[in-house]
Amino acid sequence: MNNQNKEKIGIKFVTLIGVIIFLMIPIMFIADLIDERSSIQQQVQQEIAKSSSDEQRLIGPFLYIEYEREVTRNQETKTIKNKAFVLPDTLKIHAKLDTFEKYRSIYKATLYRSINTISGEFSVAHLNDLEADKVLSVNLVFGIQDIRGIGLDSVLKVANKEVDMLPGTLLTSIKEGVHAPIAVSALSQETLAFSADLHLQGMMRLAVSPLGSETHVSMSANWPHPSFEGEYLPLSSDISDEAFTARWQASYFSTNMQSIFTSCVMRNECTELMNRTMGVALVDPVDHYLKSHRAINYALLVILLVMASFFLLELVRSEPIHPVQYGFVGFTLAIFYLLLISLSEHLGFGFAYVISTLSATGLLGWYVAGVLNSAKLGVYFSLGLTMLYSLLYGMLGAEDYALLMGSLMCFIVLSLVMILTRKVNWYGSAQQSVSKTTCETDHGQGSKT
Repeated sequence: MNNQNKEKIGIKFVTLIGVIIFLMIPIMFIADLIDERSSIQQQVQQEIAKSSSDEQRLIGPFLYIEYEREVTRNQETKTIKNKAFVLPDTLKIHAKLDTFEKYRSIYKATLYRSINTISGEFSVAHLNDLEADKVLSVNLVFGIQDIRGIGLDSVLKVANKEVDMLPGTLLTSIKEGVHAPIAVSALSQETLAFSADLHLQGMMRLAVSPLGSETHVSMSANWPHPSFEGEYLPLSSDISDEAFTARWQASYFSTNMQSIFTSCVMRNECTELMNRTMGVALVDPVDHYLKSHRAINYALLVILLVMASFFLLELVRSEPIHPVQYGFVGFTLAIFYLLLISLSEHLGFGFAYVISTLSATGLLGWYVAGVLNSAKLGVYFSLGLTMLYSLLYGMLGAEDYALLMGSLMCFIVLSLVMILTRKVNWYGSAQQSVSKTTCETDHGQGSKT
């Protein structure tokens, strides 16, 4: 092997690397475009939330009691106001969610209407020591993240008597919510039972703070793609193609809720209370921006595999291929992602992926057939690229196994390339290519003569 042959194949390999690096420029622009369109969708969702209702978090109910007591200091007696809070002994919540969608242009947001059946009881025996004439007010309070979502059909009962709900919580630490004044005489009982049918509208998420000594929460919705969030996973869940149900259970021993709640209402340290929740997020299974972003993460891998295949065909067939032709192939692979994101906004990700794949593989198969003067190779190239895109689609759908599938695919492709080319004389192939080009040049010059 002479030095000229080595230099030829080396220069071609370096040129190919340069073409691949250059192709990453449009790929980066398309990735930025996907991020921009995704940001617009999030802005639209926030605008819909401002005009409708946002995510919901339910805190409560709990009793808020204001009373007076006498304090003697330096032989002087003063009456000061004080407050007490009582969390429920038992708290049962069942939320039934009915989902719907709101659109603005081509963007959408997932909302829900929920009927929350709430029941439980407070142990108020220890409050009997408070003299009735010193208790200023008793209120049953619900903290609700977005009170605009409260439905007019909501009903609250205390001791089997319906009470009126008023806006606000009377607290500075938990501002959003409702309260219901209760007769002071209710504190003379051993226990105080409550029940409510609370109608809430929200967007995408519903969470509950487990305030009870024993808290039981269950949720159901006509949504097949729940993401269970918060610091407590459900004890059991059932997810079908059309709906889901889930059940949670917690106690004071696992939540330390009394201490966390006291820190919030007494010292205005509410971060931990807001995070100590159990709930669900309604994940959009057709978020084409997320899937398009995942797809473009594999763009470099696809370009490398296709370019390597093109390079091998050139060496094996001894057909010289110009770097510009490599560039056309690479730009077609980049345009695939632009087609994918633009079509998915109107047709959905699945149909957009099929159309983009057929367009890219069909064009490249036709182009390769012309470049290599072989319709058979064009068909094989198109089928191979279709299989590659099919494997990529499978990786996009299997998020938990995407890395494993990608690693296996790279290993399998590399193994096939090594097996198919293990007997190829690389310098010999380059020599044949150079010789053929020289002969064609000489033949052309002879014809002119």
